[in-house]
Amino acid sequence: MTATTTETLDRAMFFGGNAPMEGVLNSLAMEPFITGAQPHSRAAEITEVSPEATLLPPGVGADLTYELDGRHSHLAFGPEWTLVALRRRAGAATVCVSATSGELADEVLAAAVRTARTGTPGESAVPVGFWHVQGCGGAGVRAPRTMDLPPWQEIRGNYPRSAVTALDTLMTVRPQDVTGRLILLHGPAGTGKTTAVRALAHEWRDWCQVDNVLDPEVLFADPGYLTSVVLGEERADARKWRLLILEDCDELVGADAKRDSGQALSRLLNLTDGLLGQGLDILVCLTTNENVARLHPAVVRPGRCLAEIEIPPLPDPRRPLGWAPVRRSARRAPPSPSCIACEPRSSPGSAHRRNWAGFAVRRNRGGRAVRVRPCGCGGVAWS
Repeated sequence: MTATTTETLDRAMFFGGNAPMEGVLNSLAMEPFITGAQPHSRAAEITEVSPEATLLPPGVGADLTYELDGRHSHLAFGPEWTLVALRRRAGAATVCVSATSGELADEVLAAAVRTARTGTPGESAVPVGFWHVQGCGGAGVRAPRTMDLPPWQEIRGNYPRSAVTALDTLMTVRPQDVTGRLILLHGPAGTGKTTAVRALAHEWRDWCQVDNVLDPEVLFADPGYLTSVVLGEERADARKWRLLILEDCDELVGADAKRDSGQALSRLLNLTDGLLGQGLDILVCLTTNENVARLHPAVVRPGRCLAEIEIPPLPDPRRPLGWAPVRRSARRAPPSPSCIACEPRSSPGSAHRRNWAGFAVRRNRGGRAVRVRPCGCGGVAWS
């Protein structure tokens, strides 16, 4: 220990045996600030801290260290400054510096924070904030992360043609093109709505800050939480728009949303097209599994949505190759006794295949080729 360390320990308070060690380190670091010896303090909350990061200025070692579950925290004393770094779960850390001058505190803190991350982010790296409510006071907490998100061109071929055209247009939107403030992606579960939203965040990264709300059912039910999310945190580039992503909002935008969710739907509409969102460059992206016909009319009314896109499932990949379209006859064929739908037991062990798309198909039955034709019942007959 240095002389400074010994002097500080001599003047520090005594702690009980059950005091958490992080609190002990933090209290020792605050001692010169409280006594006025180092009256200037600076702090930084850091996410995604590299395990190899020292969280210390170059060439400086820690005087006191503490480790819990692989997370290292430490206290360091320098000439006219004191630094404490507390690592938290999920790779986060808090660094606090007190010094004899504000300029020195800023310098030491910046040097320690620069060691937090190693390497440079790739082209697909996009900063994304994750909001959740904390406590009973409605305060929102934003946890920033850097994520590798796919470019739209890499995943474009995974979507049906009917959705690709609308998504192509959405991906190229820029601030001057914004009309409505609501983006609605709807379709059955598992069709790629979340992946499309991830690609949207990548394509808009230059002009739009992306925030994902983890508890949308709480967001519009709690005015305090909603206000903290809408106003957001102080940003380095306040000129950027913001995109709030709310996933699986079936109850919020369904036809019975007004009855089931109370004022939640009204607050959503007020954010996108009312006084709450007035003067704020905020877009809201909702995903839902509901069919558009079952959505609340106020959500899909003309002029409210910047984009309302249905993402249907892809064709069944198990469909046999070689299907050829046939011309439908205006007159339906009479039922055939060999149709599995009409005679369920006429072909034991064979699964009934409905010819819903009007295709003539080939399939193997008992190891031989079987020709299949449409039946008047809507199924298929084999021969």
